[in-house]
Amino acid sequence: MGPIIAISAVVVVIILLIVANIRIVPQSRAYVIERFGAFSQTWQTGLHVKIPVVERVAKIVSLKEQVADFPPQPVITKDNVTMQIDTVVFFQITDPKLYTYGVENPISAIENLTATTLRNIIGEMELDHTLTSRDTINAKIRVILDEATDPWGIKVNRVELKNIFPPREIQDAMEKQMKAERERREAILRAEGEKASAVLVAEGEKEAKILAAEADKQSAILRAEAVKEAKIRESEGEAQAIIAINEAKAKGIELINQANPSAQMLRMRSLEAFEKAADGKSTKLIIPSDIQNAVGIAAALKETVSNS
Repeated sequence: MGPIIAISAVVVVIILLIVANIRIVPQSRAYVIERFGAFSQTWQTGLHVKIPVVERVAKIVSLKEQVADFPPQPVITKDNVTMQIDTVVFFQITDPKLYTYGVENPISAIENLTATTLRNIIGEMELDHTLTSRDTINAKIRVILDEATDPWGIKVNRVELKNIFPPREIQDAMEKQMKAERERREAILRAEGEKASAVLVAEGEKEAKILAAEADKQSAILRAEAVKEAKIRESEGEAQAIIAINEAKAKGIELINQANPSAQMLRMRSLEAFEKAADGKSTKLIIPSDIQNAVGIAAALKETVSNS
């Protein structure tokens, strides 16, 4: 029983050692393995077994993109203006071995390298150029940092100037300038608004005058049409009256012709018409010859009646 127990104990110990040295490397991680203190290999994602005592995990490295936010650094421009600039560096570890053994404290090394590079670049630029050339400065720093950190197994993806703090007096001047610019733009916008409003008012007045003139024109046309229609109706009435009179006269003549009146009757009618004319206010009368004859006949008839 003794040997069996001993063998079982050894097996259990071996199993425990194996289980204790099993490592699962997750996604976006890398394990740097040392054997007897020297670099042995880099474990990538998956299941791995470490030899007890002989091997050890020297460093666990993240392969994700990382962000390093550095505090403001004092820099001097070409025109001797001291500013404070803080930067943000986005980097990624591409070689875990170089990252582990290339430099002591890589983040601190990147920070110092960033500050030095920033001072060199800003020192060649004037203040106004610095404030308006962030993209150019970012690109220059990124190229220099990427080249310098390549032996450390680090790739710098991009660099951003987070904030630029000029001296207090310059900030005050800039704020006054921006305030003046805002006031200028506000005045321009207000003037443009007033101009647009005046144009709209003028257009409205113009449209109102056009509509009023159009209304007057339509009113005049309607009045003229009414007068024209009245005159047409009056002319038509007069024409109908004349036609009626003429028809009556024609009818009278027709009736007279049908009655075949004697000459004496005609002369008597002429005398009656002459009497009506004499009753008027005219002071001058023209007596036709046939009426004179009729008067003579009337006198003769009167004398004949008296003698009898």
